[in-house]
Amino acid sequence: MSRSERADDDQFVVHRSLLFTVAYELLGSAADAEDVLQESWLRWASIDPAEIREPRAYLVRIVTRQALNHLRTVSRRREEYVGEWLPEPLLTSPDIAEDVELAENLSIAMLTVLETLGPTERAVFVLREVFDLPYEEIADAVGKTPAAVRQIAHRAKDHVSARRPRVNVRGSEYEEVVDRLVVALNTGDFQGLMDVLAPDVVSVADGGGKVRGAARRSIIGADKLARYLIGGIAKVEGDLVASTIWVNGQRCIQAELDGQLVGITSLTVENGRITRVYSIANPDKLSRLDKAVALRR
Repeated sequence: MSRSERADDDQFVVHRSLLFTVAYELLGSAADAEDVLQESWLRWASIDPAEIREPRAYLVRIVTRQALNHLRTVSRRREEYVGEWLPEPLLTSPDIAEDVELAENLSIAMLTVLETLGPTERAVFVLREVFDLPYEEIADAVGKTPAAVRQIAHRAKDHVSARRPRVNVRGSEYEEVVDRLVVALNTGDFQGLMDVLAPDVVSVADGGGKVRGAARRSIIGADKLARYLIGGIAKVEGDLVASTIWVNGQRCIQAELDGQLVGITSLTVENGRITRVYSIANPDKLSRLDKAVALRR
């Protein structure tokens, strides 16, 4: 391997965690993010690194452009998805939560909100609000003028702010609610569920049409959701156990049936009650939860 090839490899490896985080934030899918990184690596490997003054900025630009191309492709695929589509969860270490802003932007709740943005709006929002890139760099990445990017960033921020649920990533109140929900699920305690669910709680489940019993429409209201959960637990044949796990920088709940992972649930909590429930049971989205992923800004 030549010196130039080693330099290429070093720069890509040095920034790989950042590049993966960018791609994942833009796509909400680890599998798609890996595809984008592979495509970006091929482009990076084809150039002379001596011509690149700022490798980090250049790599982010490549990844963003590849992710935008990918977004336009997967958006059509997601329109044909069976039931609700939720982001692919990632196993993370508790350390991610120390960067509160990053953890909130990586949460399943936030990634779900980002799905309501157009591809360019999503890229501008993520690069500006999550990674704090200058407008000029974002303009290069999305093929717009800095002035246009400023306008897009303003619209995207307003859009997200209007839909962004309050997410208490850390905090004893959130931890207590998660623990109470785990106990209620493991004991089949209907009243315990009612006590921890907000009256107008909204539950969204992603089974991808591959999981029997996964609701294909949102369930709204504590009573409906509690009855649905208790009824589902009663029908399970085998040992169903709920426990906590760190996913996307947040303490979430995993469901295991006879020791096999069958679901991940992310929550939003406000005033000591669960206001949103995001449950991911599509087996295609649970295959990467055996090893923690390094995410960084």
